[in-house]
Amino acid sequence: MRPKNSWQEVLAFPLAGRHGKPRTTGLTMVIDKGLGLTEARDLFDLAGDYIDFVKLGFGTSALYDEKVLRAKIQLARARGIDIYPGGTFLEVAVLQGKLHTFLLTARSLGFTAVEVSEGTISVDDQMRRRAIATAADLGFKVLTEVGKKNNPHSVVPAAMARKVKQDLAAGAHRVIIEGRDCGRAAGFFDGRGQIRRKLLQEFLALIENPADLIWEAPRKEQQQHLILLLGPNVNLGNIPPGEVLALEALRVGLRSDTLQAVCNGGPPAGAQSARALGGAGRG
Repeated sequence: MRPKNSWQEVLAFPLAGRHGKPRTTGLTMVIDKGLGLTEARDLFDLAGDYIDFVKLGFGTSALYDEKVLRAKIQLARARGIDIYPGGTFLEVAVLQGKLHTFLLTARSLGFTAVEVSEGTISVDDQMRRRAIATAADLGFKVLTEVGKKNNPHSVVPAAMARKVKQDLAAGAHRVIIEGRDCGRAAGFFDGRGQIRRKLLQEFLALIENPADLIWEAPRKEQQQHLILLLGPNVNLGNIPPGEVLALEALRVGLRSDTLQAVCNGGPPAGAQSARALGGAGRG
């Protein structure tokens, strides 16, 4: 159900079809680089209905006082929001041979999800499958990530699509497409944050179900492009806390960028994909 207020009794959303909670598509993942408890509580009070995942970015989880960390995790869980430590943190655990201990500690702290990534290090396929399976067996929602940081020229759509398929088969809940917290020089974004559209189209042509993906897209232009391409229920990640409502406005046509597309040509490009996203995906 979507939250209700007086405005919604007066005006319809120009871009229709947006899913409310509980949802399996149209997911929004927020990157938290260090919100205090009061800030986190305010964020969830204001925008909790539009947030599905909170990532405590990078290795910041290790820098919290444990009492504060547990309190923040419980704040998210109380609002039905999954919360997890950043993928770089798990990569450190892999480097140090402490993956299982890392996962047990994350579970004891109350995290509900983990991210298995190799944005910085390289992990062989066997280790990656083992990490996914072990985390899933421990009850986590397992998010994996494909793509490298600081090396957008390494993008090979066929290889990335193959890794997506392998991760899903191994038990991943969703697969994140690398975009970094800055939205530049990673995945399908060049050094200026522009989308490499030809490569993106080649990749999408190889993906059976786009609802299985979460696109890291911290910049408004990137979010707009993906919404117009794949519909309002595209899964988006690395959204700054202060931009959650702005993103939701983009999704429903309450910003000029998507309202203009509706006015100029009816439903945005990707309306068919939006319907497909609405009926498919992993729960």
